[in-house]
Amino acid sequence: MQSQDVAPRPAPSSAAGSSSADPVVDVEQAEAALVEHYPRLVRIAHLVLPPGLGRGRRVLTAHALTQRALPRSRTSAPVIPAQSSGRDGDPGYAFVRLRVLRSALEAGVPLSFRALPKRSQLPPLLPQVWGLKLFPRSGGADELALDQRLSALSGPGRAAYVLRGLEKLPDGDVRKVLSAAGVEDPDGALEEADGVPAQYALLDSAEFDACSLQARPTDLMRRRQHMRAALAAAAAVAVCGALLGLPGDGWGRDGAAAPVYAQNPAAEAALDPAQLTRVAPAAWQTSARTDFSVWPARGDLTGDQALLRRALAVWARPGETVQVSVTPGTPAGGPAGPPQLLYAGTVDNARVVILHDGLRIARYAEPKDSTQGAALDFARVDGASGAEASAVVLGRADGNVRYLTAPWVKKAAERDLLKPGSGAMDLTLTDGITAPMASPAVQTGSCASWNVLQLTDASGTRLATDLGELVPARLTTGRPGYGREASGARALRAWAPFACSLSAVRSQGVRSVNAWEYAAQPLPDASGSATWVCTRAETWRGEGTRVLAQFHTPGGAFGAVAAKAENVPACGPRDPQVLAGVLWKSAAGSWYLLAAGSRGTSSISATGGVDGSARGNLLAVKTRQGAQAGLKGTLKNGRSINGLG
Repeated sequence: MQSQDVAPRPAPSSAAGSSSADPVVDVEQAEAALVEHYPRLVRIAHLVLPPGLGRGRRVLTAHALTQRALPRSRTSAPVIPAQSSGRDGDPGYAFVRLRVLRSALEAGVPLSFRALPKRSQLPPLLPQVWGLKLFPRSGGADELALDQRLSALSGPGRAAYVLRGLEKLPDGDVRKVLSAAGVEDPDGALEEADGVPAQYALLDSAEFDACSLQARPTDLMRRRQHMRAALAAAAAVAVCGALLGLPGDGWGRDGAAAPVYAQNPAAEAALDPAQLTRVAPAAWQTSARTDFSVWPARGDLTGDQALLRRALAVWARPGETVQVSVTPGTPAGGPAGPPQLLYAGTVDNARVVILHDGLRIARYAEPKDSTQGAALDFARVDGASGAEASAVVLGRADGNVRYLTAPWVKKAAERDLLKPGSGAMDLTLTDGITAPMASPAVQTGSCASWNVLQLTDASGTRLATDLGELVPARLTTGRPGYGREASGARALRAWAPFACSLSAVRSQGVRSVNAWEYAAQPLPDASGSATWVCTRAETWRGEGTRVLAQFHTPGGAFGAVAAKAENVPACGPRDPQVLAGVLWKSAAGSWYLLAAGSRGTSSISATGGVDGSARGNLLAVKTRQGAQAGLKGTLKNGRSINGLG
């Protein structure tokens, strides 16, 4: 590696520019600051550089820009304080940081025919590494999500976020640094950075450390293929190299994947089986995290490089014959970097590979004797932790489902949610794989049972249900924001009448479903007492939530849906209030409009075809069959609410 001098440019703003009163920085002082804080300066450049460069090129460009930050001679430095510990008042560090930041911002400016390109806009001549791909170590789901959010910002927006979070500069100093670096609208950059959550501690993670790198070969497979081809016919390498492999039956190196029409080194690195992340079997025992990032690789085919390569290739470019399913809100396309291997093995009559890239779970399956009929399933799992990262669907066959469970799961069982008193039937766990259990996801016709997965670990017991997706949905009960696992006796009794309503949210990307008994209502004509329950299905993508208000009378096997709505805050942590009504016929043959609001409702009134009102959160008005009515409620704080739906 070598450094290259770049003459400093005057800052565009006099407020931020140099003056005779500014401290003078000579080459030795700048070099001392650069050497002492080199890893931090490279990290700043790596974070600010445009994401379109790719992980490998960003690393090399960050090092090149940092090394070229030395001045040619003594120069004055703008008085912009270096706020972080150990750098306070160091004009050498502030000056070198400014030059690094300015170069990184210039690197993101598109090339134009109207002006000559700047040095920082061109690929670095040095440093270069031949035969190896260098990239930072992969972080977890939080780091991946932050990297994606930063990628959506402009260069100045990323710079503002980094100066705030990594350098701990107040907004006034951030404006000065950005102005000195040539940013025309520092206030706009700060405003843009406000749109990203302040997860500043993640900026210090290995995901963004361009000085702690992994090295992998860039063209090892190609070199091996060329060597084999050279033994047969050297002249055919350039023309026929892509066609080498077993003929005709789809057993080439990429199996059911579509052909490759263009080479992309970064994409190829992400699809190299040798670069798959494999977590140590005992890593979860000492980790503070309980998510997919600490799952070890399991299965009898984790060493089958050909199978893993086919799975990765199909993920990146599924062929026309591949059956692809994607849950709503899940991005398609190949992984951005080498994913984590969770499982590779034989399941019933198929070979299955399960991979995780921090945002998604991808499941590849192919028949044991062919690659024809391969299937690829995606599910979004960003932010999954604990109960939500406890199981993944391994395979489905003959109406049954088999799960791969988290390494911390000690016991698995199957229970019928419609029969809370029937107990649970233990499922055999073999290396984290459950015995097959009946799946409600394929259930059609009458709902006679609803089997759910019961998992037990050191923290307790929880329930999850198969809704036709890769990750089962977690079941909870209780007031929104204070929900608890649905595994206790009272919670099981609360869920029993409403279990079959889960069929309404199959294949919707559901993360969890909460059932909350928000009211109990004495029925007219001495008919006993009914319960009102709202169930809220939260999705992985945030939008698409579904809320059902359900009404259950004594002796009824199932609850009746009184109202439903989508994408509303009602019955959720942000706004737990809910109001719903139903027409009900008593045993005496009379019809009533019954309505109930959650606690905090001070009055309810009926409008439209039914006239009536009541103080409190319950309303019962005698009416006729088929009457149409609207509902209005008033909360104790004076806010008005409408009936759900």
